[in-house]
Amino acid sequence: MSLSNHAVFAAVAFIGVIGCGKKGPPLPPLVKLPVPPADLVAERRGDTVDLQFTVPITNTDGTRPANMSRAEVYAITARKTVPPLTDEQLLKLGTRVGSVTVKAPKDPDVTAEADDPGDEVDPPEGPGLDQGAIARVAESLTEDMLQPVDLPKDSKRSKGQIPSDDTLRPLLAPPPIVLSRTYAALGASPRGRKGPLSRRIDVPLIPPPSPPSAPVIAYDERAVTVTWTPVAPGASVQAADTADVLPSRPVGVTMPAIGYNVYDVTIPKAAVKLTMTPITASRFSDARIVWGENRCYVVRAAATVGGSTIESDATPRLCETLTDTFPPAAPKELKAVPSEGAITLIWEPNEEKDLAGYIVMRGVATGEAIEPITPSPIPETALTDAVRAGVPYVYVVKAVDKAGNASPPSIRVVESARE
Repeated sequence: MSLSNHAVFAAVAFIGVIGCGKKGPPLPPLVKLPVPPADLVAERRGDTVDLQFTVPITNTDGTRPANMSRAEVYAITARKTVPPLTDEQLLKLGTRVGSVTVKAPKDPDVTAEADDPGDEVDPPEGPGLDQGAIARVAESLTEDMLQPVDLPKDSKRSKGQIPSDDTLRPLLAPPPIVLSRTYAALGASPRGRKGPLSRRIDVPLIPPPSPPSAPVIAYDERAVTVTWTPVAPGASVQAADTADVLPSRPVGVTMPAIGYNVYDVTIPKAAVKLTMTPITASRFSDARIVWGENRCYVVRAAATVGGSTIESDATPRLCETLTDTFPPAAPKELKAVPSEGAITLIWEPNEEKDLAGYIVMRGVATGEAIEPITPSPIPETALTDAVRAGVPYVYVVKAVDKAGNASPPSIRVVESARE
């Protein structure tokens, strides 16, 4: 056998050895899980925490739609630790406070890549929210939630590791501890597999500020004005005896500066916050004037603690039907221009948005009553009146809005037509 034949034989034998290797068990299919819900926000109003977040639309590998059939919110009351509480501990020791049904994909294994066209796969179906929609969950705070969860002791803590907050023994008196409740959301697959947690939100568990006085509503053709009596500044949390649900108060903690949020509660189950951030004034102007609409408002006092805003209970709901009883301004710059057998009137246009037109009135200058010569409002700001030549006539003009309110009369002008 030649040298080249020996080389070929060795190569074939080596390949044969590799080909006859032992096969392993088949790998399980990759389980797709949704990305963490985005934009988690928690707002505390009285003893209720309102949470909202965006339902995921993609999986952790970037494919879509998200393999989920519900979104869940978890909460835990625990003292701060170093290192922080893990996601596993939060899920195991915390409480599921709410669940939202979400439309699920027909087949979780049939997905589209991020840069694929939108019609590559069937959209999620079934009951619940659309993927990408805003989900809302609410939790009512109870006295039991003031008790922090007992965390397992870490027996493996090294000597050089920073101790947890509850083992620190500072020389000076420690600052007041404001207990908080931590919230996080996740997406769960139809088979119950949980995706990663969202970012965490801490909500302080101290009594909310007292609500302001019942608001008062006044309005004109430009805006609705809501006013109220402000909450007394510098009120101590310890003095907030109206907090029936959360009686435990950290000693020495003073309620921060108070602001106010105003809500449109015309539809009680769909309240609309009209203030982007709490305002310090005890007065709010709402420029959304629509005549005939019913408008309802409540006001909540708001305090910011540790980056979170805590609102008081709402003031009593106050409603008003916006009725247009406000006449337009009197037309200005009325002038009379004589011509042969006629007098032409001109004036400046009014600026009211709800203007219906103008009524022109005429009388004989010798003293006869002034009567309308236009049976209904005219939109023009000029009118030519055919009259007898040589007779002095007096004219005034009134503006009329769509509600039928008439303005005061303009200035009087007297003129005679030429022969």
